[in-house]
Amino acid sequence: MIGKNKIKYIRSLELRKNREHEGVFVAEGPKVVADLMAVARPVMTVGTEEWFASRGAEPGPADAVVTDDELRRASFLQHPQQVMALFPLPRPAVGAEACGRGLCLALDKVQDPGNLGTIIRVADWFGISTIFCAKGTADAFSPKAVQATMGSIARVSVVYTDLCALIDALPPSVPVYATSLDGRNIYEQELSANGLIVMGNEGNGVSPEVAARAGRSVYIPSYSPTGAIDSLNVAIATAVTCAEFRRRCR
Repeated sequence: MIGKNKIKYIRSLELRKNREHEGVFVAEGPKVVADLMAVARPVMTVGTEEWFASRGAEPGPADAVVTDDELRRASFLQHPQQVMALFPLPRPAVGAEACGRGLCLALDKVQDPGNLGTIIRVADWFGISTIFCAKGTADAFSPKAVQATMGSIARVSVVYTDLCALIDALPPSVPVYATSLDGRNIYEQELSANGLIVMGNEGNGVSPEVAARAGRSVYIPSYSPTGAIDSLNVAIATAVTCAEFRRRCR
């Protein structure tokens, strides 16, 4: 059973200011919760009897065994899936040096949490373990973003930072690629196995101050016979870009 105050507390974590004040975020569903449990201990777990039985675990003092109806009242999902848990907000200590060791992504004010969550999942798929986010980028630990990662938030470090300062701190030997419709065809350019790939805002692309610091600018050409489509969703564009980097640098 779960009381009204606990439900109210969980629901309050939809707001970023509350998550940051409490130092926790919400994850939902067996897959996402299990992936996060592999790397962090939950502060609170709210699950059905079936879920706790499937884990072979006894609920702790802060946990709650709930009915489907109680879970529905606490959940952010339209169709809750057996369990939700509160995890500590990670504080990754990752800096510019990560871009010298391998590929990193940078997101310049990507605003949709669904896009952000999908990009985190894409990064995980392509073995990219660090994403740097500019101020104005959606919060990776909002319920919608966490759900869209499908558990990849457990394996990808998301760092909020000043992208201009980050790029300025990189040694000249580390390439910086900005995606832009004014760039050069990605399929015709030399691509590196390390460096920083900057993806821009859904409507405005990469900001001028960040683009000016990127040594290389690339774009994904369209093969549409009509030319009626003028852009790709940023998450899809990230997937295509990462795939080409990995294909070329195996």
